[in-house]
Amino acid sequence: MAAGGCFCGNIRVEYNGKSVMAGICHCQDCRKLTGSTFSYSFVIKDADLNVTGTPKCVPKTADSGNSIRNYFCPDCGTPLFGRRFNGDEPDGDTIILRAGIFDNLELLNTQKPGAELYVDSRLDWVAPIEGAAQFNGMLELP
Repeated sequence: MAAGGCFCGNIRVEYNGKSVMAGICHCQDCRKLTGSTFSYSFVIKDADLNVTGTPKCVPKTADSGNSIRNYFCPDCGTPLFGRRFNGDEPDGDTIILRAGIFDNLELLNTQKPGAELYVDSRLDWVAPIEGAAQFNGMLELP
């Protein structure tokens, strides 16, 4: 079981450690969401996620046009995960889990990104990840 959480420790997450995929996103939304130059996330199934604590969410229409809810710790602000919605209902069973929240570096080292999204927005000084598929937009999620 992979475990992690927010900066202050009030929210903890666990999942089975098996992601559908891992990816890097260079879109403006992900830069703003993470406060960094890109985001590194795992795509997992909803049933594989266990959350302890009560994250807060912010709904937004993403650069892709999808309706997204991004969940974060209401106390320290750490971004935790996001998911698509159709109205008030989840759209599918896919969660985008922020990789940086995990405690174990081994998990991060073994789940190398298989794709980079919005590469047309990648900063010039950030090199493409060797072996990762390159996309100018968003992938269709399972």
